[in-house]
Amino acid sequence: MSKTAVLPPLAERLRPKTLGEVTGQQQLLGEGMPLRIAFESGQPHSCILWGPPGTGKTTIARLMANAFDAQFIAISAVLGGVKDIREAVEQALIAQAHGRRTIVFVDEVHRFNKGQQDAFLAHVESGLFTFIGATTENPSFEVNSALLSRAAVYVLQPLGEADLQQIVARAQAIDAVPPLEKSALDRLIAYADGDARRLLNTLETLAVAATKEQRAQITDDWLLKVLGERMRRYDKGGEQFYDTISALHKSVRGSDPDAALYWLVRMLDGGADPRYMARRMVRMASEDIGLADPRALRLALDAAETYERLGTPEGELALAECVVYLAIAPKSNAVYAAYNEVRAFVRKDGTRPVPMHLRNAPTRLMKDLEYGKGYRYAHDEPGGYAAGEAYLPEGMGRQNWYRPVPRGLEIKIAEKLAALRAHDAQRDADKE
Repeated sequence: MSKTAVLPPLAERLRPKTLGEVTGQQQLLGEGMPLRIAFESGQPHSCILWGPPGTGKTTIARLMANAFDAQFIAISAVLGGVKDIREAVEQALIAQAHGRRTIVFVDEVHRFNKGQQDAFLAHVESGLFTFIGATTENPSFEVNSALLSRAAVYVLQPLGEADLQQIVARAQAIDAVPPLEKSALDRLIAYADGDARRLLNTLETLAVAATKEQRAQITDDWLLKVLGERMRRYDKGGEQFYDTISALHKSVRGSDPDAALYWLVRMLDGGADPRYMARRMVRMASEDIGLADPRALRLALDAAETYERLGTPEGELALAECVVYLAIAPKSNAVYAAYNEVRAFVRKDGTRPVPMHLRNAPTRLMKDLEYGKGYRYAHDEPGGYAAGEAYLPEGMGRQNWYRPVPRGLEIKIAEKLAALRAHDAQRDADKE
């Protein structure tokens, strides 16, 4: 009885064997482009391949080793450590003794700590091996400057829709997946979100399920039934997460409700925690709207409480209502700016004593020492304002940290402050 051959994973079966088979990244691999020139130079060089998952980083590293007939040693920074680095050095020394080059590929190099990254430096400088690191995180922050200075950085982009369709066509050309209904293909491409590995793994899952159910075609309804919650596209960690929340915050600050709503839904669709989104909206209300519309902060807190009561999906509508309100509200960062100015002042200034007239005097001794002497009770003054009174430490004079903007309620606040300052000026003039 013959056994059915076990096929390698679809991603491995479709892995490009030449540069010409690589899908996408033509800004690096096209004629006259940087990586193409590197391949054709005959001289490998250390580099960092920076880009989202599934954009071809590992494939490019393997093709580089093939192009230079070099020994290829792959290390996973997630699973590996110093022991793996030592073994790579030993293998490179053996290859060097036989006149052969070595390329050491470190996947997710940002997961290695400083000491582990530093372990490569001497061997890269000596030419023992060529170092290629792959990372989804910004190497400026995640790769040691010493190692970064010895490696070229190449930025890989997410694959486009046409690129992903080409990969599906290649899978169908080897009968690895049944025909797809157009709406199912469109959904699959959108779900892959520029990630070829995600696309191929999903195709393989669908192919196995279709074979089991003897389906001749993959329809959109069946695809949703098989994949369910896996259709969420968003990566909840890493740089993409912070880029997206940055886009949301800047859309609110820029008073674009449609863009703000789009980025909110993008994050919720991808599985971002709605409670985190609510906290960010509270921050936006405080930082970018402030006293131009104090209702914004209350609305953000109400939206957070509503979500806690209703949960998903009903509570998400309250977050949507809030983000639209924040976007169209008048904007002011006057309190935010004033707070930061005062913080900076206090940090560099000495500890000034509280003026005697502002000190509390709960005991006879304190009163005898003139604590609180001369304090003017504002409620007993005309208009409830003690014009000309000083409330800052002696020697500081009046400050102007809080500067209302001419928008929203702060227009009225500015008018009120101007009137109070006029009373102060009149009081000072009367003293002279």
